[in-house]
Amino acid sequence: MTLTEQLYKNSITELKKQFGYKNQMAIPRLKMVSVNVGIKATDSDNKFLSYLAGQVSNIAGQKAVLTKARKAISTFKLRENLPIGCRVTLRGKKMYEFLDRLVNIALPRIRDFRGLSSKGFNQSNHYSFGIKEHGVFLEVDLDNIPKIFGLNITVATTAKTKEEALYLLKKLNFPIK
Repeated sequence: MTLTEQLYKNSITELKKQFGYKNQMAIPRLKMVSVNVGIKATDSDNKFLSYLAGQVSNIAGQKAVLTKARKAISTFKLRENLPIGCRVTLRGKKMYEFLDRLVNIALPRIRDFRGLSSKGFNQSNHYSFGIKEHGVFLEVDLDNIPKIFGLNITVATTAKTKEEALYLLKKLNFPIK
Protein backbone atom coordinates (compact mmCIF):
# COMPACT_ATOMS: atom_id res chain seq x y z
CA MET A 1 0.00 0.00 0.00
CA THR A 2 1.46 3.35 -1.06
CA LEU A 3 1.69 6.45 1.08
CA THR A 4 -1.04 8.23 -0.90
CA GLU A 5 -3.40 5.27 -0.45
CA GLN A 6 -2.75 5.28 3.31
CA LEU A 7 -3.34 9.04 3.48
CA TYR A 8 -6.68 8.61 1.70
CA LYS A 9 -7.81 5.80 4.00
CA ASN A 10 -6.82 7.86 7.07
CA SER A 11 -8.61 10.98 5.79
CA ILE A 12 -11.99 9.27 5.17
CA THR A 13 -13.18 9.94 8.73
CA GLU A 14 -12.03 13.58 8.55
CA LEU A 15 -13.82 14.06 5.21
CA LYS A 16 -16.98 12.50 6.64
CA LYS A 17 -16.87 14.76 9.70
CA GLN A 18 -15.90 17.93 7.75
CA PHE A 19 -18.71 17.76 5.17
CA GLY A 20 -21.28 15.76 7.18
CA TYR A 21 -21.72 12.76 4.88
CA LYS A 22 -24.25 10.21 6.07
CA ASN A 23 -23.57 7.68 3.31
CA GLN A 24 -20.15 6.04 2.90
CA MET A 25 -20.46 6.22 -0.93
CA ALA A 26 -20.89 10.02 -0.86
CA ILE A 27 -17.32 10.52 0.40
CA PRO A 28 -15.19 11.91 -2.46
CA ARG A 29 -12.47 9.65 -3.81
CA LEU A 30 -10.01 9.63 -6.68
CA LYS A 31 -11.40 8.26 -9.95
CA MET A 32 -8.43 8.48 -12.31
CA VAL A 33 -5.32 10.39 -13.29
CA SER A 34 -4.74 11.36 -16.90
CA VAL A 35 -1.26 12.24 -18.19
CA ASN A 36 -1.17 14.01 -21.58
CA VAL A 37 1.65 15.29 -23.77
CA GLY A 38 1.06 17.38 -26.86
CA ILE A 39 3.64 17.98 -29.58
CA LYS A 40 3.84 20.15 -32.66
CA ALA A 41 2.93 18.56 -35.99
CA THR A 42 6.47 19.34 -37.22
CA ASP A 43 7.99 17.20 -34.42
CA SER A 44 6.15 14.04 -35.43
CA ASP A 45 9.06 11.99 -36.74
CA ASN A 46 9.13 8.30 -35.80
CA LYS A 47 12.28 8.50 -33.69
CA PHE A 48 10.93 11.27 -31.46
CA LEU A 49 7.48 9.64 -31.25
CA SER A 50 8.96 6.37 -30.02
CA TYR A 51 11.07 8.30 -27.48
CA LEU A 52 8.00 10.25 -26.35
CA ALA A 53 5.84 7.14 -25.93
CA GLY A 54 8.65 5.35 -24.09
CA GLN A 55 9.26 8.23 -21.68
CA VAL A 56 5.57 8.77 -20.90
CA SER A 57 5.22 5.00 -20.34
CA ASN A 58 8.18 5.03 -17.94
CA ILE A 59 6.87 8.06 -16.05
CA ALA A 60 3.32 6.71 -15.72
CA GLY A 61 4.17 3.04 -15.22
CA GLN A 62 1.70 2.00 -17.92
CA LYS A 63 1.88 1.84 -21.73
CA ALA A 64 1.17 5.18 -23.39
CA VAL A 65 -1.06 5.61 -26.45
CA LEU A 66 -0.23 7.97 -29.31
CA THR A 67 -3.04 10.42 -30.12
CA LYS A 68 -3.68 11.35 -33.74
CA ALA A 69 -5.29 14.37 -35.36
CA ARG A 70 -8.97 13.85 -36.19
CA LYS A 71 -9.05 16.29 -39.08
CA ALA A 72 -6.63 18.31 -41.18
CA ILE A 73 -6.03 22.00 -40.37
CA SER A 74 -3.84 23.67 -42.97
CA THR A 75 -2.91 26.76 -40.91
CA PHE A 76 -1.27 24.51 -38.30
CA LYS A 77 0.34 22.28 -40.97
CA LEU A 78 -1.70 19.44 -39.54
CA ARG A 79 -2.84 16.44 -41.57
CA GLU A 80 -5.47 13.90 -40.65
CA ASN A 81 -4.16 10.90 -38.63
CA LEU A 82 -0.85 12.68 -37.96
CA PRO A 83 0.43 11.89 -34.42
CA ILE A 84 0.10 15.00 -32.24
CA GLY A 85 0.60 13.67 -28.74
CA CYS A 86 0.61 10.88 -26.22
CA ARG A 87 -1.64 10.02 -23.27
CA VAL A 88 -2.07 7.60 -20.39
CA THR A 89 -5.06 7.10 -18.10
CA LEU A 90 -4.25 5.58 -14.71
CA ARG A 91 -6.71 3.98 -12.32
CA GLY A 92 -6.46 1.91 -9.16
CA LYS A 93 -3.09 0.87 -7.78
CA LYS A 94 -1.06 2.42 -10.63
CA MET A 95 -2.84 5.74 -10.06
CA TYR A 96 -1.86 5.78 -6.38
CA GLU A 97 1.74 4.79 -7.20
CA PHE A 98 2.01 7.59 -9.78
CA LEU A 99 0.53 10.19 -7.40
CA ASP A 100 2.93 9.03 -4.69
CA ARG A 101 5.94 9.58 -6.97
CA LEU A 102 4.51 12.85 -8.30
CA VAL A 103 3.77 14.50 -4.95
CA ASN A 104 6.75 13.25 -2.95
CA ILE A 105 9.54 13.15 -5.55
CA ALA A 106 8.79 14.96 -8.82
CA LEU A 107 7.04 18.16 -7.71
CA PRO A 108 9.71 19.10 -5.12
CA ARG A 109 12.36 18.73 -7.85
CA ILE A 110 10.81 21.48 -9.99
CA ARG A 111 13.00 24.58 -10.06
CA ASP A 112 11.56 27.54 -8.07
CA PHE A 113 8.54 25.47 -7.03
CA ARG A 114 6.23 27.29 -4.62
CA GLY A 115 3.16 25.09 -4.84
CA LEU A 116 0.37 24.39 -7.32
CA SER A 117 -2.31 26.97 -8.06
CA SER A 118 -5.71 26.47 -6.47
CA LYS A 119 -7.35 27.75 -9.68
CA GLY A 120 -6.81 24.49 -11.59
CA PHE A 121 -10.31 23.11 -10.98
CA ASN A 122 -12.80 22.78 -13.86
CA GLN A 123 -16.61 22.54 -13.78
CA SER A 124 -16.47 18.81 -12.98
CA ASN A 125 -14.20 19.52 -9.97
CA HIS A 126 -11.24 17.76 -11.57
CA TYR A 127 -7.83 19.32 -10.87
CA SER A 128 -5.48 19.97 -13.81
CA PHE A 129 -1.95 21.33 -13.86
CA GLY A 130 1.09 21.29 -16.11
CA ILE A 131 4.73 20.41 -15.68
CA LYS A 132 7.08 22.23 -18.08
CA GLU A 133 9.94 19.72 -18.07
CA HIS A 134 9.63 15.95 -17.95
CA GLY A 135 13.14 15.70 -16.46
CA VAL A 136 11.83 16.15 -12.90
CA PHE A 137 10.78 12.49 -12.79
CA LEU A 138 13.41 9.99 -11.63
CA GLU A 139 12.47 7.57 -14.41
CA VAL A 140 13.94 9.88 -17.06
CA ASP A 141 17.59 9.38 -18.08
CA LEU A 142 18.88 12.97 -18.09
CA ASP A 143 21.92 12.11 -20.25
CA ASN A 144 19.88 10.96 -23.27
CA ILE A 145 17.18 13.62 -23.73
CA PRO A 146 16.81 14.63 -27.40
CA LYS A 147 14.05 17.14 -26.63
CA ILE A 148 12.35 18.41 -23.48
CA PHE A 149 8.56 18.18 -23.37
CA GLY A 150 5.89 19.15 -20.86
CA LEU A 151 3.11 17.12 -19.29
CA ASN A 152 -0.51 17.98 -18.51
CA ILE A 153 -1.83 16.05 -15.53
CA THR A 154 -5.51 15.83 -14.59
CA VAL A 155 -6.68 14.31 -11.31
CA ALA A 156 -10.36 13.30 -11.51
CA THR A 157 -12.36 13.01 -8.29
CA THR A 158 -15.95 12.15 -7.38
CA ALA A 159 -16.29 15.37 -5.34
CA LYS A 160 -19.49 17.37 -5.82
CA THR A 161 -17.94 20.78 -5.07
CA LYS A 162 -14.57 22.47 -5.56
CA GLU A 163 -14.13 22.78 -1.79
CA GLU A 164 -14.53 19.02 -1.30
CA ALA A 165 -12.05 18.26 -4.08
CA LEU A 166 -9.53 20.78 -2.71
CA TYR A 167 -9.86 19.35 0.82
CA LEU A 168 -9.35 15.81 -0.52
CA LEU A 169 -6.23 16.77 -2.51
CA LYS A 170 -4.76 18.65 0.43
CA LYS A 171 -5.30 15.55 2.61
CA LEU A 172 -3.30 13.61 -0.03
CA ASN A 173 -0.36 16.04 0.47
CA PHE A 174 -0.85 17.92 -2.81
CA PRO A 175 1.15 21.18 -2.46
CA ILE A 176 -1.77 23.45 -3.41
CA LYS A 177 -1.51 27.09 -2.27
